[in-house]
Order: sequence, then structure tokens, then C-alpha cells
Amino acid sequence: MAPEMADETIQKSYVSQNNKVRLAVYDFDGTCITGNSPVMLVGHLLRDGLLSLKQGIDIGLWAFRYKFRLPQNESSVRKKVFRPFEGKPKAEVDEYLQLFYDEVVAQRWRPTADESMRERSAEGCVVMVVSATWQAIADRAAQSHPFDYALATNMKVDEQGNYLCEVDGLPVEGKEKLRVVERFANEHFGEGAWELTYAYGDHHSDKPLLEAAKNPFAVTPDKPLARAARSRNWPILDWEAKSRS
Repeated sequence: MAPEMADETIQKSYVSQNNKVRLAVYDFDGTCITGNSPVMLVGHLLRDGLLSLKQGIDIGLWAFRYKFRLPQNESSVRKKVFRPFEGKPKAEVDEYLQLFYDEVVAQRWRPTADESMRERSAEGCVVMVVSATWQAIADRAAQSHPFDYALATNMKVDEQGNYLCEVDGLPVEGKEKLRVVERFANEHFGEGAWELTYAYGDHHSDKPLLEAAKNPFAVTPDKPLARAARSRNWPILDWEAKSRS
């Protein structure tokens, strides 16, 4: 989670005219950053000798299936990527993932994402990032970018504080992004006391999140999401071009 905010303060300050807390929710991979952080992590693990070439190729097939929108088990592939961390202390692994963010992912952050987040925050929205990446990576991003909360994929931890190679719940992917936002908002702000005012996503799997928002935005979208956005008259934003400029 990003720097903590008192729920009572949020309830009083971040409300719309109908007295509801307003949320601005951003996808991470492909939206806030250029590229896909789990895919980048595989390359990083290969370079560090923590994954074998065979394992890397096996995981690479997932990236291929993801790119071409083929069905697959999202929990299974995350177990494969996380295998080098099985049995290791959570603190040690989180430090590795945060250093990976600093060295690899941070340079891919889109400045336009920060601009958008600051605008929504100035409007009085609670700004959130929701992502299929791992929580430690999203938490690291929260330390240097203007969002209030990060909701991402967690792995189970044993009684000794060591990581298990098993997803805690479900990967925060597709429909699960909307579900985790709803659970978090209901718990922190109260059922019926919040609204999803803005949502930003790049991938067709982000469509459930965008459909639930009052103001959805397709950010540098893939072809299926671009088609959906045009058919629904959703704004299409090219943050990649702005980042290059």
C-alpha cells in the first residue's frame, strides 16, 4: 500500500457532490509504464541466473499467449515466475523486487501518468493503482509517484515469514481488478459511499474496470480495447507518444 491516509480524513475531503468518495483508478503495466513488468522480471531473473533457460522459454510461452489474447491460467504462470523465491524470507524477496523496480521498471514510467494522477488528485479523487504485478513492485512505485494506494498480486507467506510459491487469492488481472477495487473501497469507505469516477487501462482485459467507471479512458490500447473504446465513445489517449516527446 502507498503512504497511508486516515480513512476519516478521506471521507471528509475526497467526496463528490453526492457525498461519495471519488476514485481514480489506473492500471500499471502498459498504462503507467511502457511494457509489462512480469515479463521484464523474467528477463531479470534469467540474467541473474535465478531461472534456467528452459524455465524462461516455458514462461515465454505465457507472454506469447498473453499478447495474442489466448486463454491461460494466470495463477500458474505467476507460480513459475516466483519459483526462485520459494522458501525465502519475504523481506529479502521484497527488497529484490524493489531493486528490480529501481533498475528496470522505473525508467519506463510514463510522465503523462504522473500528470494525470496529479490532476485527479487536485480534483479531490483518491488515486489508486491496480495491477497484476507483485505488490512489492507496486509499493515501490508508490514511493515516487502521486497515487495513494496500490492494489496488486500477493503471494502466500508461511508462519516463518517465508514466501510460498502460491498466489494469495487470485492474480489481480481482468475482472479481478474491479473486484479488488470494490472490496478495498467497501472496507475503507463503506458500501455505497464511493464511486469509480475515473479508470485508465491499456489492455482488453481492463475492459470490466473501464466499463464500471463514470469516465473510462483507453490508454495506448491494444486492438481489441481500441475497438471497444471506439464503439463506446471512450476517449483514447496516446501516452506512449507523449512519453517519447
